[in-house]
This record gives sequence, C-alpha cells and structure tokens, in this order.
Amino acid sequence: MKRAQLTGYSLWGRPSFFVACRLRHERYTRCMRRSALILTLACAAALSAAPLDQTNVEYARPDGKPLLLDLHVPDGPGPFATAILIHGGGFDEGSKSTNVRPLFEPLTGAGFAWFSIDYRLAPAVHFIEAIEDVNSAIRWVKTHAAEYRVDVSRIAIVGESAGGFFVNYAGTHETPATKVAAVVDFYGPSDYAKLALARRDHPERFNMATIRRHAANGGGIHFFGVGELDEAGLAKLRAVAPIAAVHKGMPPFLAIHGTKDDQVSFDQSTEFCDAIRKVGTPCDLIVIEGGGHGMGGWRAPEMQHWKPEMIAWLKKTLNVR
Repeated sequence: MKRAQLTGYSLWGRPSFFVACRLRHERYTRCMRRSALILTLACAAALSAAPLDQTNVEYARPDGKPLLLDLHVPDGPGPFATAILIHGGGFDEGSKSTNVRPLFEPLTGAGFAWFSIDYRLAPAVHFIEAIEDVNSAIRWVKTHAAEYRVDVSRIAIVGESAGGFFVNYAGTHETPATKVAAVVDFYGPSDYAKLALARRDHPERFNMATIRRHAANGGGIHFFGVGELDEAGLAKLRAVAPIAAVHKGMPPFLAIHGTKDDQVSFDQSTEFCDAIRKVGTPCDLIVIEGGGHGMGGWRAPEMQHWKPEMIAWLKKTLNVR
C-alpha cells in the first residue's frame, strides 16, 4: 500500500492524495497565469485608448532650439480626425496656448484630436523659416500617427490671422509629405500685397497702432523681407500670395471672417474663396456679422454660431460620423 502511494497512484489506479494536490496546484497556477496575462493585455488596451493631454512636446529642433506643441487625443482606440492649430499674432507675437484657445473646447467636445504648435517668430526669423516649422509640424503629426491615434487621411490645418496665412499658403503649396484633407482659415491674409496697399492708402479703415507695433518688431511686411511697398517689395509679397497659387487638386477650404475686421479686411476671404471655387475646389465662408479681428472678441451670443458650423463642416469634409 505504501509503495503504491509513493508511485503516485493508489491500489485502485487513482492518483494519490499528494499527486491530486499537485495537479490541482498546477491547474490553479496555469489559470492564474492566464488571468494575469488577460489582465495585463486589458490594462494595456485601456491605457492605449485613454484620453491623452500633453503640453510642450518637441516636434522639431531647428538651429538646436526646440519647437513645442500641446496636444489632445480623445478617449477610444481611434484613429481620429485631427486638427493642427497655428496661432496668429502678426508674425511676431502669439502662442500655442493663447490665441487659438477658443478652438480647444469645440474640437475636444466633437471628438477630434488636436495639436497646437508654436513656431519661430520675427524678428529672429522670416517667412521661409516659419513656414518650414509649420510643414515640420504636419510631417511630425503624420510620423507619430500611430502613437497618438491619428488618422493621417483626415487631417485639417486650422490657422488664425498670421496662422491663417500659413494654412492658406500650406494648402496651396502642398507636397506629398504635407498634404492635408482640409484647411480652415480664420481671417488670414490671402493677398498680402493688396492688404499692405490698403493699409497704406486707407489707414482710417485699420487699427494702425497694432499694425505698426507688429511692423516695428519685424512683423507685417518685414516678415517677408520687404521694407518698402515699391515694385520690388510688392513683387516679393505677390510671390508668396496664396491667392496666386490656387490650383486644381487642393483640399477643401473653409474661411471664417468678421465683417468689421480692422486688421485683415473681410475681402481677403471672399476673394480667396472665389478664386478657389473657380478651379473646382470647394470653399465655404462663415460670416461673423459685425465681428472684428480675433475669435476671442466674438463674445456676443449671435456670433457664436461659428463653433457648431465649423465642427459640422469639419465632420462633413473629413467624413466623421
């Protein structure tokens, strides 16, 4: 009897008490390992789908100086339609966390991922360096799409004022690496030569104190390497005018502009949209009646319609359901 039990089986061919205990322990251990693995995978999936908010993420380092962005990624596995935000400020002021702040809530609430960027400013740089920063940000978001659950086929660039000029330029000068699915321009210049002449010839229509402040710090026409509005200076401005680069195959555009803008005249958007439509590309216009320059000043309830209308346009254009 004892010899039989030592071999692991009783005299009746059944596992002994000790073997049965060992088998139960092994089954329990395997079960616990499977449970731990399932729990680990579930936690990893949950973390990967959790909402994400980060600030001061480096996206480029020109001349050894980091360029930073803030970002929001919604809850869920994605991939998400995404907006890249470019602030304004006369080319010499502004930041990723201030000028475009009114965009954060509607985009977040509608389930968009967004990335708000800083870029190099005057007087340290000119247009050519700053637009390269914008293009670097577009490429960076595409490169890191898997990490941030971005749908690279549904990226919009959104800019206001000086940032509006950048998105207008990027949208009309796209490359395979920087091509996006939509452009949203808030009161950005499309023909800086015409705008500069209007400011010179009709200063009473504009907030010249602000315009001169930017110019004194390397903004305005100086950002484009222009000192005077002579033929040479106007030629430089016309060479970078988004309205002069309109062509077939561009992404759809949305312009949002106040009728009482005293820094970038309202006709910069209407004429730009007309030119875009002529080549067969959609361009829609949201008009803010009585609105001045800057979305932060559109506080009246009757001016708030731009938020749901912009979101509806983005959802339609980017096929968001």
